[in-house]
Amino acid sequence: MPSAASPPPPLAAAPAALWRTIDGVLTDVDDTLTRDGAVDPPALDALHALADAAVPVIAITGRPAGWSEPFVRAWPVAAIVAENGGVLLRRDGAAVRLDFAQDEATRRANRERLRACADAVLAEVPGATLARDSAGRLTDIAVDHAEFAHLAPAQVDAVVAVMRRHGLHATVSSIHVNGWLGDHTKWSGACWAVQAVTGALLDPGRWAYVGDSTNDEPMFERVPLSVGVANLMHFADRLRAWPAWITRGERGRGFAEVAAALLAARRG
Repeated sequence: MPSAASPPPPLAAAPAALWRTIDGVLTDVDDTLTRDGAVDPPALDALHALADAAVPVIAITGRPAGWSEPFVRAWPVAAIVAENGGVLLRRDGAAVRLDFAQDEATRRANRERLRACADAVLAEVPGATLARDSAGRLTDIAVDHAEFAHLAPAQVDAVVAVMRRHGLHATVSSIHVNGWLGDHTKWSGACWAVQAVTGALLDPGRWAYVGDSTNDEPMFERVPLSVGVANLMHFADRLRAWPAWITRGERGRGFAEVAAALLAARRG
């Protein structure tokens, strides 16, 4: 993988032949499809263009199920995987179907441990606050570090340390520190969602992935045609795994570059 001193080549240099093998797009949400918490218009236009071309898009996010539900209704996506692989949301007629990576008994047992960890974070890390979307979370906790609050890197590291001391998996997105119990991840969520949507196992060589931060590294490592939108460079000093390519535009404009490259290759 490229080093921080040598970021990926620009997406515009990717050969069209790479895109012709792609069946669908997996994507992060915050600061990849969105800007300031709302869908970026270029990204929404790109989602519609992909849907019109029968290219499925599956969004994979650390956002909660409650936050994701209106967007799985409104956006032209095949599914949303929320809470870093914990919950799968799909349209089911006029309703939204929720499936869980863990059974109800496991989720119920985990709730007390998650609550205890959240209390410890707030007590031990000065300035830490739970994410404002916490009420919609069913399988994890999230601490705000860049959405409505600001935590310095040392504070973010301290939050991660408390979560891991309590036995949680912890990842840092562009806005939140997410913590959860269980083995699910963005990667396992992607595998789950692709099989649920298409009936076939995920072949990472036939899907693209688009992301923007350190919590996308597991996907960058596993998906050959992985792309970072330009604002990924804000995390350059913390990345251990880079995507194969990087866009010129940030956020939704970067996602739109991915969609345009894929659709141009199909037309060609």
